[in-house]
Amino acid sequence: MGKDFTRSTGDVDLEKYLKEKTHEDDPMADYLCKKKAKREKNAVYPKYKGSWPANRFNIPPGYRWDGVDRSNGFEKKYFDSINNKKAFAEAAHKWSVEDM
Repeated sequence: MGKDFTRSTGDVDLEKYLKEKTHEDDPMADYLCKKKAKREKNAVYPKYKGSWPANRFNIPPGYRWDGVDRSNGFEKKYFDSINNKKAFAEAAHKWSVEDM
């Protein structure tokens, strides 16, 4: 009831409703229902046990990861630069309020 009478192409609720709607003459309906049920049943994935280096998005590695960091070192440089900026800003602030 709270929605507008006219719906545009960018309406998220309408898109979701249309995707969930199944037609009886749809040849893929049985397959999609079976696939959806199987996907919901097997929704639990194993987790990687152990520690890993931090990354920008806090994404854990897959459970098959062997623990070897094969990156080019960008993430480490990224975190180092952020930490250096924070340390420099803190030192600058302490220096500016030192004689107060």
